[in-house]
Amino acid sequence: MARKKDSRPAGPQHSARLGDLLRVPAGERPDLAAYPADALPAGPTDKTAGVAATDALGGRLAGLQERLYAASTAGDRRRLLLILQGMDTSGKGGTVKHVIGHFNPSGCRIKAFKAPTEEEQSHPFLWRIMRELPRPGEIGIFDRSQYEDVLVARVRELVPRAQIDRRYEQINRFEQSLTEDGVTVVKVFLHLSYEEQRRRLLARLDNPDKHWKFSPGDIDERALWPAYQKAYALALEHCSTEAAPWYLVPADRKWYRNWAVSTLLLEHLEALDPRYPRADFDVEACRRRLLAQEGDEPGHSGV
Repeated sequence: MARKKDSRPAGPQHSARLGDLLRVPAGERPDLAAYPADALPAGPTDKTAGVAATDALGGRLAGLQERLYAASTAGDRRRLLLILQGMDTSGKGGTVKHVIGHFNPSGCRIKAFKAPTEEEQSHPFLWRIMRELPRPGEIGIFDRSQYEDVLVARVRELVPRAQIDRRYEQINRFEQSLTEDGVTVVKVFLHLSYEEQRRRLLARLDNPDKHWKFSPGDIDERALWPAYQKAYALALEHCSTEAAPWYLVPADRKWYRNWAVSTLLLEHLEALDPRYPRADFDVEACRRRLLAQEGDEPGHSGV
């Protein structure tokens, strides 16, 4: 995971997987204040290079997505679920726009979870999550997720603390069952600094075209920053597992955030290594039939 205080880990980095550097160790409660949100744990070191590197990943990501979808037509049940969590303005929506834009939208299932509706509140908290899971061959993207029920619910004291504590284990069992059913779960915490959030909120207020993205309630939530940081640290500690680890992505630099999430997706898709299915028909026979039709339009006798 990104090192404390240092902006880049020491030693060679070119051979390391980004996921190994950003992964939150199981059972470790990170001190989020000690991890620079503008750090560059690996990869490009400036915006120009970062944007170019992210663009360069697009073709590889699109190709792997197509292979994943194609494999599902032959019964391969594997799929991928990207979970994005972070404070307001951390860039969840921006990540969807700039990273998921590399994929064919017909093979994606995107869901932004808001405050639960009355119907959703009448069911167990995982009910609304299960309804939005990606199908075999798809890439699912959750803008917020089941973790809202151990974050907002904890900070706002919406349910008893003992119930929150039970939910961590419920989430772990749920995610374990997903992986056993062929879902690769990629959980990304977009780590934003208090100062950068202020700048981004002010930018929304200063631009009339961005007022729709601002709510006075954002200021109320910001006042609870310490409580949210503790809630996130607890979620990372309790729910970074071997089956579904958390990745801590420094998010103050938008271009780095986009590169990092793109790279994490690439690493997981390459590990899946989906393959195009073999034809279940006689390819050469179909070729001969097609060629035999050359110049012979349907409905014409040729006279």
